[in-house]
Amino acid sequence: MSRRIVCLRHGQTLWNVEHRFQGHSDIPLDETGQAQAARAASLLASLRPTLIVSSDLQRANDTALALGRVTGIEVAVDKDFRERGGGEWEGLTRQEIAERWPREYVAWEAPGGEAVTDVAVRVAAAMRRWAAKLDDDGLLVVASHGAALRLGICELLRLPLELWSAIGGLGNCSWSVLHEGRSGWRLLEHNAGTLPEPISSDDSPDAEGRQPA
Repeated sequence: MSRRIVCLRHGQTLWNVEHRFQGHSDIPLDETGQAQAARAASLLASLRPTLIVSSDLQRANDTALALGRVTGIEVAVDKDFRERGGGEWEGLTRQEIAERWPREYVAWEAPGGEAVTDVAVRVAAAMRRWAAKLDDDGLLVVASHGAALRLGICELLRLPLELWSAIGGLGNCSWSVLHEGRSGWRLLEHNAGTLPEPISSDDSPDAEGRQPA
């Protein structure tokens, strides 16, 4: 088999710039995010994707649609690729979260939000489901979100929970490439296409993508 999955994070939003927890909130791409999506589309089109699917949230869907326009491929939508739900934290900045929930902030566990293990299982299952639709040499592009993709990758690679923090975050409109071999999925590239700048994501309590201990 030579099936591959490209895990593409959405472009920048205003809430990314403001370091607000987005979660399930449906925040659009800003002008920079739209340009990032167009650039990523021009690069990823050369990989000749055969299937494109996105989260139902517009920041991911619009990122996928940019690639769909270049390749002529219709974009499918699957809500299982949504970002990790942020519960009471959605719309708040890291500073606001740290002040109101200091203990939960350290653990990065939002009251009313999704557990990381639940998100990992949800996203990895969706990856497997869509990859099963590919021919043996097919390429699936999944346009989703920083935390959702990182956690899904960890689960798909069957990493033990204590090693999940070894996989870093994804920059806006950066991507990771997974390849299916005889013994399962392997990570070929991670956070490709990024510039050397801090990562702003719902996936950690700081802008550099470091994970809590």
